[in-house]
Amino acid sequence: MPRWNLNYMKLRDKLLLMYVLSVFIPIVVTNVVFYNVTSANIRSQKTRDAGMALNNLKNDLRVTIDQGVGLSYSLYTDPVFNDTISRSFQSHFEYIDAYNSYLKGQFSGQMNQGIRWYQVYTDNSTILSSGYIDRLTNVVRNSDWYVQFQAYSAPYPALISSDQMLSLVQRLDNLDTGGREQLLKIDLNMDMIKQYFHNSGFDGKVYLLDPGGHIQFSNDPTAEAQIGKRYSEIQFPNKMIPFELTYTGINYLEGWSLHGVMDEEIVLKEVRKSRSFVVWLACINFVLPSIIIAAMSRSIHVRLVRILKHMKKVKTQNFQTIPPEDARDEIGQLTMEFNRMTETIHNLIHEVYLADIQKKDLELKQQQAQLHALHSQINPHFLFNTLESVRMRSLIKGEKETAKIVHNMAKMFRKSISWNQNDVTVKEELELIESFLQIQKYRFGEKLQYTIEADPAVLMYRIPKMVILPFVENASIHGIESSPGVGIIQLFVSMENDLLHIRLTDNGIGMSQAKLEELLSYLDQNTDMGEHVGMKNAYSRLKLCYKNHFTFDIQTWEGEGTRIQIKLPLDPSAMPGD
Repeated sequence: MPRWNLNYMKLRDKLLLMYVLSVFIPIVVTNVVFYNVTSANIRSQKTRDAGMALNNLKNDLRVTIDQGVGLSYSLYTDPVFNDTISRSFQSHFEYIDAYNSYLKGQFSGQMNQGIRWYQVYTDNSTILSSGYIDRLTNVVRNSDWYVQFQAYSAPYPALISSDQMLSLVQRLDNLDTGGREQLLKIDLNMDMIKQYFHNSGFDGKVYLLDPGGHIQFSNDPTAEAQIGKRYSEIQFPNKMIPFELTYTGINYLEGWSLHGVMDEEIVLKEVRKSRSFVVWLACINFVLPSIIIAAMSRSIHVRLVRILKHMKKVKTQNFQTIPPEDARDEIGQLTMEFNRMTETIHNLIHEVYLADIQKKDLELKQQQAQLHALHSQINPHFLFNTLESVRMRSLIKGEKETAKIVHNMAKMFRKSISWNQNDVTVKEELELIESFLQIQKYRFGEKLQYTIEADPAVLMYRIPKMVILPFVENASIHGIESSPGVGIIQLFVSMENDLLHIRLTDNGIGMSQAKLEELLSYLDQNTDMGEHVGMKNAYSRLKLCYKNHFTFDIQTWEGEGTRIQIKLPLDPSAMPGD
């Protein structure tokens, strides 16, 4: 299964993918991130504002309570006041006189905004209930606030909630009271406290909890049914933001706390209002680019498909041009260039290509004819030289050794006429050379000595037929025959660097440098055969078979001999016949 490649996709799909990756996904991600960041910022801001509002409410509530505490401490520490209310009066007139002369003036001016009412209770039977002083009767002792106060024994005021009223209650026992029980009860201004709760700026419900965790006051419209309940028992929706502020370090408020609860939907109400606007804006951002890209994609896709169809027709040699259109973009220019290219190819095929094919075919036939001519020319040449050697030897010696030489001659003749095979193995070529040299040795006798050495690794490689023999013939006929001494011919065939290395040496008469240059020039010319027919024939066939993939080198020394080196490629792709 081929792996996915971007180049395998159609252009229309690429444009769609580009739109999805570059427009659609970024817009969606941007809007989602923007909405979430905005929601988080607003939620954080609202949370901070709510925390500040709740903290302000906490401070305002403490200021109000502190006003009652200040009054409580002023009466608690007043020795004259405490001594007066604990004194045993002899008559009602004596108390009235004390009340008018001191107590009445002591209570005047003690009221302020945070205090709704305050009352002093005493079990002193000689005191009359008047003004802010009242008897501590059994009715008072059975009241809820008194019962709650009995749990406190601290010398500072106790904050007590009773009958939807917050009160500060303190024992007036700073001085010796003679065993009498004296209490100060200060009722806080609940209207002011309600105003604090409702005007706190906290967008939610606020609860005032006593140290036991019970709800004692709230701005919740249903708070009356919740007063006295434990705050932990109230069920709130999951998406609520809780707040908690506890009074610490204040003895008379120790353990009291303010709890706030905000609905997250209310906090994010403004963001929710803008959500539909964000959705509509995102839809516009989707639809408008989609329409534009679809129109541009169609303009590109349709015309490219038309060009592709005509290109496929060219493959079947249908050179139909594309109808022209009024377009100057790249595709329009591509269409014009395609039409021009199609017309040019059509003309080239009919005017140039066919003629060139005919010319190449003619040259090939000429090369084949030339090769056949080279093959046919070498047969009479070798046959003539061989028969001449046999004739001369027979006339001189009159011996019957002719049978052996004729046998070798027959072998050579049989090889030379088998032209149905253009190449032979190195082994077969060396066997033919061996037969030729046997004939030459028969002719020259001890005057001719030869050696043939071949690397066994190269014996099965194929080379053109009879490309070494003509050079051996030239060495024996033109080199050794004219030499006065013993002639030596050495043939070495080996493999060097993936090349078949053929080295032929003789100690014949050699040739001058001028004659060598003339010979080399003659071998390279495309002329009819002259002298050295065998060498010309072999060299020409090497050029036809190997072209520029072989090397040929002749070194000669006049009066000393000649060395010929031929290097043929062993690469099968360069072998003859491939």
